[in-house]
Amino acid sequence: MIRLDLKREPQWLDLGHGVRVLVRPCTTALVMAARAAIPRHLDDASLGERSAAMMKSLARLAIEDWQGVGTAEGEPAPLTASGVEALMDLWPMAQAFESQYFAPAL
Repeated sequence: MIRLDLKREPQWLDLGHGVRVLVRPCTTALVMAARAAIPRHLDDASLGERSAAMMKSLARLAIEDWQGVGTAEGEPAPLTASGVEALMDLWPMAQAFESQYFAPAL
């Protein structure tokens, strides 16, 4: 049975290691926009490379705020697209994001 209880408000996800992200609801429109934003040169890439690109694209569109992410100097890092991509380059963060945000929507 499918449940029609999609959250309509942003919510905080705890990704572990002291990192939290505020995310928009995972809607069809958001997922389709993330897919459309994946660079075409990855069409022939490995499944792992395409999956990583999808998580980065989805995270860039979904994450509205974060906590627990710092600069090299130890200051809170501003939320930027390149910062979100760097966060998704860390396997534990990408795995937690995928399992808590994307997988429940599948």
